[in-house]
Amino acid sequence: MDRLRAFEVFVAVVSKQGFARAAEALDTSPANVTRYIAELEAHLGARLLNRHSRKLSLTESGEALYERARTVLDDVAEAEALASTATMQPRGRLRINAPLSFGILHLAPLWPQFRQRHPEVELDVALIDRVVDIVEEGYDLAIRISRTGSTAHAARKLAASRNIVCASPGYLRKHGRPRVPADLAAHACVGYTYAATADEWRFVDERGEPHAVKVNCVMHTNNGDTARAAALAGMGVIWQPSFLIGEDLRDGRLVPLLPGYRMGDIDVLALYPSRRQLSAKVRVMIDFLAEAFAGVPPWDRDVEVVTRRRLR
Repeated sequence: MDRLRAFEVFVAVVSKQGFARAAEALDTSPANVTRYIAELEAHLGARLLNRHSRKLSLTESGEALYERARTVLDDVAEAEALASTATMQPRGRLRINAPLSFGILHLAPLWPQFRQRHPEVELDVALIDRVVDIVEEGYDLAIRISRTGSTAHAARKLAASRNIVCASPGYLRKHGRPRVPADLAAHACVGYTYAATADEWRFVDERGEPHAVKVNCVMHTNNGDTARAAALAGMGVIWQPSFLIGEDLRDGRLVPLLPGYRMGDIDVLALYPSRRQLSAKVRVMIDFLAEAFAGVPPWDRDVEVVTRRRLR
């Protein structure tokens, strides 16, 4: 039995929810699909699928194998892509989607260097804050800021960014400084419209204990630059990622609050449709960005400057 092919057939049956649909996707016959599943179950000595009249369901053994088999197939596809693109010259138009603020601050300065390395790649960069469907809208690659990653597409983590609660020195002189998360309930805050927890701000202390507070938002915005501008003008307390406010913290225009409490970090991800048949131009871009943001990314170096200053 070709175990790799058997894994491919098994994953197709589960994802397509049927033997006939899996056979169509794999360009083979339903009989072959049935044979591979039977041989795989016999080899493992365990039933993998419950066959119902109208749909399939996974057994406990099937669930365990499905996740591992998907990982194996993704790893094989990525290895094949690496081998095939190693001999290909990156060229052609590369359509990239990225969030507005991150794209202006941290990607735009990198494009000249990328073009020097890969002059035959034409960049087409769209900065859009909404979450796009990269397949439907024809993008080769998307840079996404996310706490949850992506289950719909292949992804590679490029870096992380801290979420930091802060306010201007002027605001703090007038209204005082919150010492614990609960103190925020008495402060004017600027909220992010699309925050998953709305106006409930959540923290973890140094012991790992959770803390949540319902804040009073005098303004909401779907744009981080707007929240930053409001905070700089003394309007209230904000939380924003360090990639947006790192320089403000370093230069003292904004002051980080609540030492000993931390919001969850967010990931900077490169999303692409599939590991299979990954083009050379996408591969070199992902590698280039991973190299540019390796180690402590530039925005968190600004935060480290503030942290060291506090410890003196």
